[in-house]
Amino acid sequence: MSKIRNAFQQGKACIPFITCGDPDLETTAAVVRQAAVSGADLVILGIPFSDPTAEGPVIQEASIRALKGGVTADKIFEMVKELRRDMKLPLAVMTYANVVFSYGTDRFLAACGQIGIDGLIVPDIPYEEKEEILPSCRTHGVDLISLAVPAAESRIARIAGEAEGFLYITSSLGAAEAKEGIVTDLGEIVSVAKQNTDIPCVIGFEIASPEQAARAARVSDGVIIESGIVTIVGRYQKDAAPKAGEYIKQMKAAMEPAVSR
Repeated sequence: MSKIRNAFQQGKACIPFITCGDPDLETTAAVVRQAAVSGADLVILGIPFSDPTAEGPVIQEASIRALKGGVTADKIFEMVKELRRDMKLPLAVMTYANVVFSYGTDRFLAACGQIGIDGLIVPDIPYEEKEEILPSCRTHGVDLISLAVPAAESRIARIAGEAEGFLYITSSLGAAEAKEGIVTDLGEIVSVAKQNTDIPCVIGFEIASPEQAARAARVSDGVIIESGIVTIVGRYQKDAAPKAGEYIKQMKAAMEPAVSR
């Protein structure tokens, strides 16, 4: 069974996103460790890219700071290798196609598999082009996490039916107008997906408060906290880990009532 699925064994999964290298990798490692003891069920590690088009300004700025500080994929892999000496929490990495392709797709996935990365998210590789990276993911035992955004039911169904690990459900930035035949409500996207897959469906769009986390958890299998931890790290820098831990505890607690429904 996919190690990613372990994140959902105890109910709704709380999944924080952390930009690696902001302000430095020592702080990143401390925040990951704090997340593991504060209720996180899986952590997504962001490998910075110079043009993170799928991210909002908070994560874009964190990525720029990390790159200016000299972070690289190899340095992040070394950090994960150290974390894996005593940490069993499922881990996924999120980055962009350019990072993977310039590193070498198979070399990148081989490194992920060797150090214990369980999943990979590449938001700028569309569903139709996933075969460029899927074979290497399969070879090295890394789930390629698919994204589902507002679309026709038939497209959501196809993406869900082939998804691995978990399905990352989000909303297109700036897509305020609904078009005929397009499913735009995130809860409805979950519903369509559930009819076509038995893997967990997770919501990860603009969730920063406990109230937002609670609402998302009611209609999904988990919640991705995308910018909340990044904001805390940006504010508290090297002293961010305890603050991040308290925030995760609040988000997880807000999701708990949804478990019993």
